[in-house]
Amino acid sequence: MNLQRKIYKLKGKIQHYAWGGYNYIPNLLAIKSDVSQPYAEYWMGAHPSASSELLVDENDVSLYQLIQQYPSEIISEKVFKQFGELPYLLKILDVKDMLSIQVHPTKSAAVKGFEEEEAAGIPINAPYRNYKDKNHKPEIMVALSEFWLLHGFKHPYKVEKILEDIYEFNILLPLYRKQGLKALYQFVMEMNQDEIDTMLIHLVKNEIRKKDAGELTKANEGWWVCKLFEGNKPIKNVDRGIFSIYFFNIVKVEKGEAIFQGAGIPHAYLEGQNVELMANSDNVLRGGLTPKHIDVPELMKHILFEGIKPNILKGNDVGVGGEKNYPCPVPDFGINKIELQATNYGSLSSSFEIIIAIEGGCIVNANTDNIVIKRGEAVAILPNTHYSINSSGHCLLFKAFVPS
Repeated sequence: MNLQRKIYKLKGKIQHYAWGGYNYIPNLLAIKSDVSQPYAEYWMGAHPSASSELLVDENDVSLYQLIQQYPSEIISEKVFKQFGELPYLLKILDVKDMLSIQVHPTKSAAVKGFEEEEAAGIPINAPYRNYKDKNHKPEIMVALSEFWLLHGFKHPYKVEKILEDIYEFNILLPLYRKQGLKALYQFVMEMNQDEIDTMLIHLVKNEIRKKDAGELTKANEGWWVCKLFEGNKPIKNVDRGIFSIYFFNIVKVEKGEAIFQGAGIPHAYLEGQNVELMANSDNVLRGGLTPKHIDVPELMKHILFEGIKPNILKGNDVGVGGEKNYPCPVPDFGINKIELQATNYGSLSSSFEIIIAIEGGCIVNANTDNIVIKRGEAVAILPNTHYSINSSGHCLLFKAFVPS
């Protein structure tokens, strides 16, 4: 196989999860939408379950297989020695419906959990399996639209005010004041379904009444509670994830802003489109708002039970022109936004890089190789490659890489 070139067209993989939308990703990729299935995520990377493909010698070749065959050439000897794989996965997400309440483990916890499930003989593809690999899964998202999410617990005084202000939660106040946040969350997450319905059905009906009266906005917990019951769903078997909507921070991230989510931070995406970059892992511990496997005891082991103030990242200017970096406190990945206005951009790749065009188009040049990419298309750049990007108009790009 001829790997003399330094840049290649990259084709990702679409994931049709139930919470996805029907238009954004098809429009981005310029493909026809099949209304029978949602388009939730577009993966760019070398995850073995859905590897991207590089166009090599006019053939689509699995990036995962290329890395197995030519690790030093594709991701560099340094990265292969450190991680044994391409350590990141780049995604485009279109969130129409709320994702699950979830948390990701630390690296050491992932290794332990994976080995325990392997020893127990749980198949790797079993729906009730928690640990699919030995890796942690920190992640950063950059908003492509107004984006809403739950991120970490509210500060203690805000949690107490929620328990005071909401009649149905008043009964929880003594427990919270005496034993704190962890005891409160564990109690509501371990309640049986009859107890949950008794506490929450009247609350849900009251929030729907307020929304119908125009009293709620997306900054209110009740707005998202109501969204769960759109389409006149019967109000029964209420999801315990509703407690998290009230106890977690509701965060609005504007287009171009970002938020990083490390191990232990409970979170859930609510609505919008984003670019997401994460460690190359599929380890997710879920606690509600999902038909997928929920493991409350395992979730409780890994949550950080402390109130936080969400840190919304604006991006730091890099070099000249319209390039910004969003700081990620992990060695696995980094992400830059590149915004060109009929301007040129030049760089030296220190690792395997993936660049995707979100708006406009451009020409990527490396030596005598030239690749044109337009909206929704991506290019892969091999390590230690001098390259330039030329655009005749407005062009918005995102670049994923391994920090040097």
